[in-house]
Amino acid sequence: MNKLYIGNVSAEASEEDLETIFKQWKIPHSGPFLVKTGYAFVDCPDEKTAMRAIDVLSGKVELHGKVLEVEHSVPKRQRSCKLQIRNIPPHMQWEVMCVCVCVFSLTVNTDTETAVVSVRYATKDQARLAMEKLNGSMMENFALKVSYIPDETAAPEGPSAGGRRTFNSRGPPRSGSPGLGARPKVQSDIPLRMLVPTQFVGAIIGKEGATIRNITKQTHSKIDIHRKENAGAAEKPITIHSTPEGCSNACTTIMEIMQKEALDTKFTEEIPLKILAHNNFVGRLIGKEGRNLKKIEQDTGTKITISPLQDLTLYNPERTITIKGSIEACSSAEQEVMKKIRESYESDMAAMNLQSNLIPGLNLNALGLFPSGAPGMGPSMSNVPPPGALGGCSFGCSPYGAEGPFWASVLSESSQPLAQGQPESETVHLFIPALAVGAIIGKQGQHIKQLSHFAGASIKIAPAEGMDAKQRMVIIVGPPEAQFKAQCRIFGKLKEENFFGPKEEVKLEAHIKVPSFAAGRVIGKGGKTVNELQNLTCAEVVVPRDQTPDENDQVIVKISGHFFACQLAQRKIQEILTQVRRQQQPKSPSGTQPPLPRRK
Repeated sequence: MNKLYIGNVSAEASEEDLETIFKQWKIPHSGPFLVKTGYAFVDCPDEKTAMRAIDVLSGKVELHGKVLEVEHSVPKRQRSCKLQIRNIPPHMQWEVMCVCVCVFSLTVNTDTETAVVSVRYATKDQARLAMEKLNGSMMENFALKVSYIPDETAAPEGPSAGGRRTFNSRGPPRSGSPGLGARPKVQSDIPLRMLVPTQFVGAIIGKEGATIRNITKQTHSKIDIHRKENAGAAEKPITIHSTPEGCSNACTTIMEIMQKEALDTKFTEEIPLKILAHNNFVGRLIGKEGRNLKKIEQDTGTKITISPLQDLTLYNPERTITIKGSIEACSSAEQEVMKKIRESYESDMAAMNLQSNLIPGLNLNALGLFPSGAPGMGPSMSNVPPPGALGGCSFGCSPYGAEGPFWASVLSESSQPLAQGQPESETVHLFIPALAVGAIIGKQGQHIKQLSHFAGASIKIAPAEGMDAKQRMVIIVGPPEAQFKAQCRIFGKLKEENFFGPKEEVKLEAHIKVPSFAAGRVIGKGGKTVNELQNLTCAEVVVPRDQTPDENDQVIVKISGHFFACQLAQRKIQEILTQVRRQQQPKSPSGTQPPLPRRK
């Protein structure tokens, strides 16, 4: 892994120019530079030197007006299931990073300014897809850099016809290769959602819809006014689909119409701009210690407040961002607020793009961790069934531009009940640091109540086993989606409250109970199944020997690891248990129906 590919090389660049740069940055090389039109190759004496060259030079050093892109040079035949992902935001939580890369296994290096992750996928196709999706994608203003880690056991690629290697022999052209310009930033289709006073809705629509049609035409936007939602409510939501400029222009026009209507009707109260945003984006909008929000306020001369977390419900994941100021100031603030929200959305989309098969048995659509809802989703969604009630997307279609379900349902046997109806409830014992109990419970129990309501699970903290106990047991009872949501928030809370260091993964131990007769199936012959589980999930899975079954004839399986490793292991074990239960069910005689339960 010592050979480097240098992309985005100016046509004026020479071998001497590249040698000068490497000498200036004190990076040794073990051979001459092979300079082609637009790119070059060079050998380094060892892998450590190659990594240093990538970290120091790639995207940071300019030559003849072009910023060099440096990465490992990997022949097509040596491209394996392993990728290296660079330029990751240094503060990124590894629980979140695991989502980004659909990992089969994960190695993290945080010694550099930005983090570097080495990833192994299950198949070469998955690695290729990850390369295409992630390379150049934005994550919190950092453009990810992805390259292959070569399979040293593969036969080196022979010379192509004529002895010259072409781009086809190397796979798709790289970001710095000739004929391929800078990767354009993907324009998200996230809408602008506003709340307007109900008494102004008629003026915004206009006689026979003339005003709203005129706004739509002038701003090249699609505008939905959700009049039927929340009958009798003081405010109504409006969804504007357009480019960022189109959304801002439509928003300004609507504010001007409301201001004029207020003057005509002698409405004396201030009319602020109210923007609706999914709660997942709000933390990044606010920024560390509120810096992002303060900067927007200072730059635009506005006052911005955000509705409290307590206002959120399972069916209302949106927060209200209230902006006060002149129409011009509010318009400027809206542009900055939505810019932050769109960046967060694009980051999450890059992260979730490859996740449809991340955890078998998990319905990602029902989690409510990311934006979801039917087009026109307003503050009230009381008519929507709770997560888990549907096999597919329980919130319908996305208001963020998707025509169909936001993610396809990936429910498998582990989350399907043995008979039709709701998924079976599971019990997981999660062990957290004893000092973290207060953070999980919150002031007067508010946090644990909100968490329980959000996840749709029963969450209780067991009494301490002794005065000096270093861990406390959190008992979580609920179906797979509820387990995922509850555990995800607990892992995240421990990171937020600094119970783990900034470069340290949150790793916890979880216990699940299995029937004693099924423990052997989890272990497998000669420990084969449990070893495969550990290799697949990157979690430590232990079935302690010589356990005495409890009063329910159950024994404990211990799972330790970071969040996604734990989740994947839990789902796989539940799949095994589901198979065992089905085999235990008595089969009905051929051609007969099981008796129906009698009505009471």
